[in-house]
Amino acid sequence: MDAEVRKLFARYEELFNLSLGGDPDLDAIASLYATEFIGAAPAGVRAGRNDDQFKASMAQGYAQYRAIGTRDMRIRHLHRTPIDAHHCIARVSWAATYARADLAATTIEFEVHYLVQILNGEARVFGWISGDEQALLRQRGIV
Repeated sequence: MDAEVRKLFARYEELFNLSLGGDPDLDAIASLYATEFIGAAPAGVRAGRNDDQFKASMAQGYAQYRAIGTRDMRIRHLHRTPIDAHHCIARVSWAATYARADLAATTIEFEVHYLVQILNGEARVFGWISGDEQALLRQRGIV
């Protein structure tokens, strides 16, 4: 299970950083997620489907990340807590770097907890729990 989860997040990190370059591979990114998923943050809990609307939302999200000056997103640490033979919680510590003409390079560290399912040797995200990203970005002068 550990190898599958590490492979999933190495690919996640790679695709995220490629997307910051301006041409996200939405099909590849969508392949990291289950057919249905949930997300929880201080703004609420949402459920969604891995469909064209999800891909469009991801494209908008990456455009927003580029607009605020996101240059790089790197995994600092990944800790996996098994739930059973097919599920785990992956606690990922990220370091994001932002830079713009009006903003010196700034790195922000944060954590996201991902719900991961492993079936047939493939790990996919079926949920995530995150903090208040917008508040953190405001606090650090990014937005």
